[in-house]
Amino acid sequence: MSDFYQNGVVAVLHRLGQPNLEQLEAELQRHATANPIALVLPSLYAELERPALKGIVEHLKSVRYLNEIVVALGQASALEFRRAKEYFKELPHTVRLVWVDGPRVQEILKRLVSHEIDIGLPGKGQSCWIAFGYVLARRQSKVIALHDCDILSYNREYLARLCYPVANPNLGYEFCKGYYSRVTDRLHGRVTRLFITPLIRSLQQQVGPQPLLTFLDSFRYPLAGEFAMVRELARINRIPGDWGLEIGVLAEVYRNCALRRICQADIADAYEHKHQTLSADNAEAGLLKMCIDITKSLFRNLASEGVVLSDGQLKTLRATYLQAASEAIRRYEDDAAINSLRFDRHEERTAVEAFLKGIKLATDVFLDDPLGVPMISNWSRVAAAVPDIFGRLIEAVEDDHEWDPTVESKQARA
Repeated sequence: MSDFYQNGVVAVLHRLGQPNLEQLEAELQRHATANPIALVLPSLYAELERPALKGIVEHLKSVRYLNEIVVALGQASALEFRRAKEYFKELPHTVRLVWVDGPRVQEILKRLVSHEIDIGLPGKGQSCWIAFGYVLARRQSKVIALHDCDILSYNREYLARLCYPVANPNLGYEFCKGYYSRVTDRLHGRVTRLFITPLIRSLQQQVGPQPLLTFLDSFRYPLAGEFAMVRELARINRIPGDWGLEIGVLAEVYRNCALRRICQADIADAYEHKHQTLSADNAEAGLLKMCIDITKSLFRNLASEGVVLSDGQLKTLRATYLQAASEAIRRYEDDAAINSLRFDRHEERTAVEAFLKGIKLATDVFLDDPLGVPMISNWSRVAAAVPDIFGRLIEAVEDDHEWDPTVESKQARA
């Protein structure tokens, strides 16, 4: 983005002029000697057959400052896990795949459940949490970066700008959230533009000045899946196990980190990834499910901050949100017009109506059960309950790394 405005309570690190990527990477190599960097890649096996991840791997081959790469692989059979190991072998880094659905990791999860540890539901949140645990167990990296594997427009600058604020000790940041514009021939990012920002500002109208809401509203793209943090935050942060992951992570960072140690960085001129369908008639899929999970996460985090959300307030909230979202549509239509972008007011309005439905469904669930599904326990508590957990996790991942299911199959037939 071309502005240099500092808004809200979170520092904004802009992308100004033409940044020198080679200089940035050279500095990161120097800083990485004191602050080694781990990259966590949450991925379904299906991503290995799509062009986005192939492009990401090609770009990562040229990145020299990473200490290790940890791939949290979900929804993979034994043979698919083997293929995935071959897929990532071309990377020159230390690479380990955490086979989330494999018997060794599943046995660890069962052991944690037996100790009354909340492990969440299968999905991105749980996969990231296990990968963080593995990085913590190895104790070889002091900075952890994470980004998704469906980024079609990926290049090395994304990762460098994400890591730099945390890896550079002179800046003093402990958490960096990535942000970017979502524009092609039209405006994307409907969930942020038409849902989360109008909802947060409607809540501010309802409850008045509230520090957590002010914090969340300070982020330009709060639902971005890219962030970097110091290792200690991976130890003490709890993680939601649903689509509320991004908002839940920000809420945990808000509680566990000083504001002056938090920043957001403009990591790309343009960002393109796999788009979710609206699924306006299916509350268990697409953007509607995302909306429901985010709303529940937001309500529950506010409740944990002592904010009282009554039935009457939540009914009024829906009317307030509809007005705020309608105003957002008008502004973005004007924005599209001056930039000669395509804009479909009907599609935008349909999205808002689906989000309004999602708020209603989330409200009903919240009022019935304000606590909801417990967040995944932080690794500090896990280590206290199961002291040998890190050793078990390293053993499971390394055994999976050495295991070849084809050899085992041949031996069984013999």
